[in-house]
Amino acid sequence: MTVPVVELDGAARVFPGTPPVEALKPTNLVINQGDYIGIVGPSGSGKSTLLHLLGLLDTPSSGVYRLDGIDIASLTDGERAGVRSARIGFVFQSFHLLAHRSNVENVMLAEIYRPDSRKQRRERAVAALEVVGLGHRLDAFPTTLSGGERQRVAVARALVGEPSLLLADEPTGNLDSKTSAKILDLFDNLHRRGMTLAIITHDDDVAQRAQRRVQIKDGVMTDADRSDA
Repeated sequence: MTVPVVELDGAARVFPGTPPVEALKPTNLVINQGDYIGIVGPSGSGKSTLLHLLGLLDTPSSGVYRLDGIDIASLTDGERAGVRSARIGFVFQSFHLLAHRSNVENVMLAEIYRPDSRKQRRERAVAALEVVGLGHRLDAFPTTLSGGERQRVAVARALVGEPSLLLADEPTGNLDSKTSAKILDLFDNLHRRGMTLAIITHDDDVAQRAQRRVQIKDGVMTDADRSDA
């Protein structure tokens, strides 16, 4: 039996206060290998809290989170950081690219602490940029790229370590509608290649591109719909 990539079992997050803030109520969620899930909700719904839990930037106050079968609560902070680096690729609304580094160097930076040689890291970075359609712009700088191209470099950086989960937070938030559609087409292509994706967004149109969609509101997650797309 295949182990889920993500398994939340009653996972909740409560922040201390008077009264305490129940940002995420007990949540059950399974994301299997190759799934493409859209998580949609308005501002203040609990999306950011869920993102931080899924991305190992925070831990549940109660319940269990397993990533690739690993119980996150059993890890030290250092071990959790190592698992995050090896198994999760992040794509954010802001591109977070270094203007004075070339595209291929920006992607290589994702693996700067790996013991592999620079040549090996460059080869993987080139391969990742080819996947996102920028193999012809390896030595260009982010300042010479369009917004959509910069987001493609950011996606390549997230892919370079072959993560178990690609976690995208409002990935089209800084893009116009035409460019957004192209980025979502890229995610569709990655899904067809077998990548496991979770996209967190306030935009129903973005979430609708996913294979499965869930909603979060006031810290409560519910299934919205399911399709075979």
